[in-house]
Amino acid sequence: MDMKKRRAILFVEDNPDDAELATRALRKSGIANDIVVVRDGQEALDWLFGEGAYAGRSPAELPTVILLDLKLPKIDGIEVLRRVRADPRTRLQPVVVLTSSDEEKDRVESYRLGANSYICKPVEFGPFAEAVKQLGLYWLLLNREPRD
Repeated sequence: MDMKKRRAILFVEDNPDDAELATRALRKSGIANDIVVVRDGQEALDWLFGEGAYAGRSPAELPTVILLDLKLPKIDGIEVLRRVRADPRTRLQPVVVLTSSDEEKDRVESYRLGANSYICKPVEFGPFAEAVKQLGLYWLLLNREPRD
């Protein structure tokens, strides 16, 4: 089995309903990867770099993709993206911004900092679940990373 198919998906989302819905949509589409949900930007960075509550977790074990909300407690998604791109270990890490913000300044800044994609979360249940399903299938099955 391809290592990529076994790597986790890191979902950085402070809304528990969105996190649960996205997890169910990914499972329903047949994605078997672990889905790690972290609730704020600091927890995301700790998980990625094996610090804080995640000390001892190897930062070499990168997720297949990071699904990153922008409006987060502690450290916002823009700053998480900035730090991910600034670190040589995670510079090439696929990051999809999945947020409720449709503000142009957020889109521009996300792409300027190296986001691979920017998706505005659909408000309704069905379209949101479908968007997450398509995201998962694309990033896990179709996308080819530089380290492949």
